[in-house]
Amino acid sequence: YFRPAEVETLLGDPTKARQKLGWSHAPFVVPNEIVAAWRAYGARGGAGYAAWEKRLAAAPAERRAEFERVVHGDLPATFAATIESLKAKAAAEKPKLATRQCSGAVLEELNKTMPELVGGSADLTGSVNTQVKAHKIVTAGDYRGGYIHYGVREHGMAAAMNGMALHRGIVPYGGTFLVFTDYCRPSIRLSALMGIRVVYVMTHDSIGLGEDGPTHQPVEHLAALRAIPNLQVMRPADMVETAECWALALAAKETPTVLVLTRQALPAVRTIHQRENLCARGAYVLSESTGPRRVTLLATGSEIAVALDAQAKLAGEGIEAAVVSMPCWSLFEAQPAAYREQVLGAGTVRIAVEAGIAMGWERWLGTEGGFVGMKSFGASAPAGDLFKHFGITADAVVAAVKARLG
Repeated sequence: YFRPAEVETLLGDPTKARQKLGWSHAPFVVPNEIVAAWRAYGARGGAGYAAWEKRLAAAPAERRAEFERVVHGDLPATFAATIESLKAKAAAEKPKLATRQCSGAVLEELNKTMPELVGGSADLTGSVNTQVKAHKIVTAGDYRGGYIHYGVREHGMAAAMNGMALHRGIVPYGGTFLVFTDYCRPSIRLSALMGIRVVYVMTHDSIGLGEDGPTHQPVEHLAALRAIPNLQVMRPADMVETAECWALALAAKETPTVLVLTRQALPAVRTIHQRENLCARGAYVLSESTGPRRVTLLATGSEIAVALDAQAKLAGEGIEAAVVSMPCWSLFEAQPAAYREQVLGAGTVRIAVEAGIAMGWERWLGTEGGFVGMKSFGASAPAGDLFKHFGITADAVVAAVKARLG
């Protein structure tokens, strides 16, 4: 790609360049020897392709069917059952885990049924939980493994995954910290532009990462990623939502996904098993009010627990509130207007709580809504102390509600 000024420079008098290169042919003329060389390469490739087609036709029917499934990008027949098993187990056991750990557990099971999954990380494998126990490492000269150590090369990792997805037959995913999406944003944007299935596993998603401090604490990154068209940005709250988000990411053949995951452990919030993938609608009522709803609390990821705590405090004061989980804005935006209105609660006071900046939330809050979240960069301290310091607490949510109820 050349900028206009560069093109102008290149399109100057080509005489000296032609003389230097010994090129005497007229413009747009391809010499016979070059045409012959290209045709020879084509013939050689055609022979190789014919031999490959013969081997494929001779392969056992089951193996051929699996190959065609993978190349076409279809999910295996056991996929839905694998996700349902994970969800049922999580609803029963109610584990308190970081969503990065939840993602790792999901990958352990998916790796057993999807050999086309090829994972990796930009030098943070132990932190982002992207490598499963059965993974063999891809090395120079041996590409049979299912995991790639990219090194400190976030942009290179994202670009390589785009190439693998375009090749087909591979579903690539790669992990790093959410703050480092700044290093691979151009390739994430190209994933969305090209409409390909690439999964970005982005962990340590807020001030909740703690003592690493503001250099590593993403506050503006959710807003920046949500601004990219055709990109699913998903921030699950527990094991069940994480399994559902992985299912949606892998089902989206023409849309890349960013999974936004926590460093810190979170309580289980989906404790009754439901076969329906509730995250598929982008947002849903996680906990309805017991009486007529006056308040709607909107949250994602780690702040779902804050919203649930605030709901209980408000109920104690006779204020009926519902909690809405909004793991994926773009999916919610695609829902019918009637469903969106039902979830958001027409005529209710709306308060959003998220450990990021407010940008973008106004579309769901309206002019009268309130936001509890970040207004600055973070700081270095234990996660619990930081949430209190920056006012991302149930008490702050309650105060925001009361200020608007009058």
